[in-house]
Amino acid sequence: MRGKLVTLIGGGGFLGRYVAGAFLREGARLRIAQRDPRHAHGLKSLGQLGGVHAVAADIGRPDTVARAVAGSDAVVNLVGLLAGDFRRAHVDGARNVAQAAASAGVGALVQISAIGADPASPAEYGRTKGEGEAAVLAAFPHATILRPSVVFGREDQFLNRFAGLIAKLPVVPIVSPATRFQPVFVGDVADAVVAAVADPGRYGGRTYELGGPDILSMADLNRFIARETGRTPHFVELPDSVGALIAKAGFLPGAPITWDQWLMLRRDNVVGADALGLNAFGITPTPMGAIAPAYLVQYRRAGRFGRRAALRVRADA
Repeated sequence: MRGKLVTLIGGGGFLGRYVAGAFLREGARLRIAQRDPRHAHGLKSLGQLGGVHAVAADIGRPDTVARAVAGSDAVVNLVGLLAGDFRRAHVDGARNVAQAAASAGVGALVQISAIGADPASPAEYGRTKGEGEAAVLAAFPHATILRPSVVFGREDQFLNRFAGLIAKLPVVPIVSPATRFQPVFVGDVADAVVAAVADPGRYGGRTYELGGPDILSMADLNRFIARETGRTPHFVELPDSVGALIAKAGFLPGAPITWDQWLMLRRDNVVGADALGLNAFGITPTPMGAIAPAYLVQYRRAGRFGRRAALRVRADA
């Protein structure tokens, strides 16, 4: 990868920052394409002088995407929404990136999708992710599709979101408590992206589902967070009938949930039994327990001091 120019579409986000770091460690040069390039300025300090630069691009405007990918050796599309205009971002935008990459003669394209991507999904999120994959492969047949489960890491909006809720409320409702997840470490996903770009002959034209070694239900995840943060709320596992009513109303106290998100929760978010996964890239999945406690400690009543006190009590016992 040394000296290669890799364009990261939407590279200024949570996953993008880790992907950028992984490419820079391999000696690549980076172009970060964002609607607002200021969101990517912090990445410049990760590389050598001139090794990272940001450009303005709107994934919904093909002309700006074409300018962003021009001259690139590889392109990674990291754009994804949890709410908003899914079709514009996940389908039309993904198609724009793939068509621009093909026209520019790019050697490798990686499309970040998600477990649950399916054109037949009842949820617009999953449906547009699936349609976006098809649009990418139609324009760039040798693209690599990566479908992560929920991604965790220090700046994530998954474990941190629930931890904040658990720290504030004495009673915590759990929507869809039996739905299972297979959280994957953001650093492992970043390494898979780099591996796919480095060897498109091996990984191109295939779809991979990325999950960690742990499979936990929504209820298990909440209790894991409570243990790691030293919190003891009363958890209320809501029946599906109540969860559906809350989703239709568009809110849950302290933790908004849309109807579309509710529909996604109707299916487990785990790697398929026959799916290619992280092991295909030679990556050993990182357990959540090896990473998450180091940043969940901020939600303890006394922060890191509370963590030390708890460990002392366990040792004395």
